[in-house]
Amino acid sequence: MSKAIQVNNLSKAYQLGEIGTGTISRDIERFIAKVRGKEDPFLKIGEENNRASKGQTGVVWSLKDINFEIEQGDTVGIIGRNGAGKSTLLKILSRVTAPTTGSIKIKGRIASLLEVGTGFHPDLTGRENIYLNGAILGMRKAEIKRKFDEIVDFSGVERYIDTPVKRYSSGMYVRLAFAVAAHLESEIMIVDEVLAVGDAEFQRKCLGKMGDVSKGEGRTVLFVSHNMAAVQKLCRDAIFLNNGNINAIGKTSNIVAEYLRSSTIQKSIYHISLPDNHESMMCYATQLQIEDVNGKLQQEIPIGHPWQIRVFFKVNQRAESFIIALSVYNSSDLVLRTSWSKKSDLSTGYYEAVFKEDQLIFSPGLYSLSLGLSNYEQSIHYLENMAEMTISDVSSSTLDQTIVRVNNVGVVLNPMYITIAESPVGKRI
Repeated sequence: MSKAIQVNNLSKAYQLGEIGTGTISRDIERFIAKVRGKEDPFLKIGEENNRASKGQTGVVWSLKDINFEIEQGDTVGIIGRNGAGKSTLLKILSRVTAPTTGSIKIKGRIASLLEVGTGFHPDLTGRENIYLNGAILGMRKAEIKRKFDEIVDFSGVERYIDTPVKRYSSGMYVRLAFAVAAHLESEIMIVDEVLAVGDAEFQRKCLGKMGDVSKGEGRTVLFVSHNMAAVQKLCRDAIFLNNGNINAIGKTSNIVAEYLRSSTIQKSIYHISLPDNHESMMCYATQLQIEDVNGKLQQEIPIGHPWQIRVFFKVNQRAESFIIALSVYNSSDLVLRTSWSKKSDLSTGYYEAVFKEDQLIFSPGLYSLSLGLSNYEQSIHYLENMAEMTISDVSSSTLDQTIVRVNNVGVVLNPMYITIAESPVGKRI
């Protein structure tokens, strides 16, 4: 299979603050180096692009020594934190900006959707912008005309097609821009995080179209998103960027797991921020702990081992129908388990609930926990994704229980045991 994209030692440096070295003599020195074909002498003092720390120089490397290859027809996700260099990489591949050093080789035409309205003129109508954008992408008028009806139908903005796009909402803008990029006959399609502007129905439609473009038409797709579920659904491989460097390249599920681990500060105790009106609430949670069965705090739970979650909470008003529930989610935001317990009568005071499991059979990886306190009538204190836990791998010989596979995640069949008791410890939390 031929290479659609080849990137060799690619770097991009940006000057922070005012442009220039600060003195005429240094500007002349930089110009002479450029004329002679030598490296800019003042880029050697550049730093990695870590937006969270204060730099010592005025030059940062948004990308540094990037190397990768993408086969024709592959769908590749590019993930990383804000400021990692994802959009810079796509702009270089789209030839919006030039690299500082290194080279790229691209086979075929590129259709890019980097920002809302990329390649659109606000004073032109939707119809005119379809032809304009198509021409920018290198399409002939006959090609655009042949695809025109499909583009308009997919975008869902037919009623406004002869209206200037400056009067479109941001969602309508993205609908039309994506429809143009997806339907014109380019070999490579590049999509940045713009789909987040669209509604849920349009996002599903776009993901389906990108899947068809890659699998059915054999076109190469590069997809940047912070939606890990969408990346895993669409992309076979992924690239993890961090501070302008490639942390990892490989199978999407593995790369997403590594990204989530790196972006999470794993803890065993989670102190819960109380609502402003917590004293008037019927009940509220104060702390969650991840433990082994002996009550020892654990940052990681080995697969197949017993474990428990301890939740401290306070009851302000007599609860005649109290319910506490704990849900476990995987990295795709799929709920794997919801365990709950009810008490017919709880007097005011401090309590702790222990969710205990004799044998944990989840696949190794990172999981999030959501906690809810309620009565039969309404939710009182709900905390979504308020904690994370890591399941570590062990020898398969320790797994002696039948499991069901759901989206490649093991789900244990036996229930969780839940106990609720008064807690003198809760008074000190």
